[in-house]
Amino acid sequence: MTTIGFIGAGKIGSQLARLALANGHSVVLSNSRGPATLASLVSELGPKARAGSVREAAQAGEIVVVTIPLKNYQAVPVEPLAGKVVIDTNNYYPQRDGQIAALDDESTTTAELLQQHLPLSRVVKAFNHIYAAELTTHGQPAGSKQRRALVIAGDDQQAKRTVAHLIDQFGFDTVDAGPLSEGWRIQRDTPGYGPRRTAEELRRDLAAARRYSQM
Repeated sequence: MTTIGFIGAGKIGSQLARLALANGHSVVLSNSRGPATLASLVSELGPKARAGSVREAAQAGEIVVVTIPLKNYQAVPVEPLAGKVVIDTNNYYPQRDGQIAALDDESTTTAELLQQHLPLSRVVKAFNHIYAAELTTHGQPAGSKQRRALVIAGDDQQAKRTVAHLIDQFGFDTVDAGPLSEGWRIQRDTPGYGPRRTAEELRRDLAAARRYSQM
């Protein structure tokens, strides 16, 4: 099984770690406050979970999940993530992140910012449009009627296949929105952001999405 590193261990990160462990993977968790602050979470998660520094999580993970406030994306270490699949769960909230000009004028997307920061990594947008608690309660076996779907976007096809396989393990269908530049179709305030959707419904939501400037 895979070792998954987590840069960020908040609501989304901790729930994804639970799913990873339930499916036989190992996890290395990190946050900005240091490994000691994760002791209780690691104890709860069990022997296949451990805490480390951000760099240690980046080095240990065969797949690495970046799940931190967007304003801190430039603190993600570059070198240990070279060549790796990096899952970006981030969303842009100006009240939390401050104004980011390239997002305000819609010349780029959140995941493209991370990809630009990690030029040798293979960034895939995922898990950004589902409430944390629903990650561990909405999953169903493949083929289930009305199975919930989640969106991915990315520029590397192999990386997207890797993440889609992980999403399937976690109990969800996958809808591919296309390249990272199309990731805006599942950002906050778009039709698919938040509600439970099947793959068919989610494809309709992606097609109906509008840029902020068009709203």
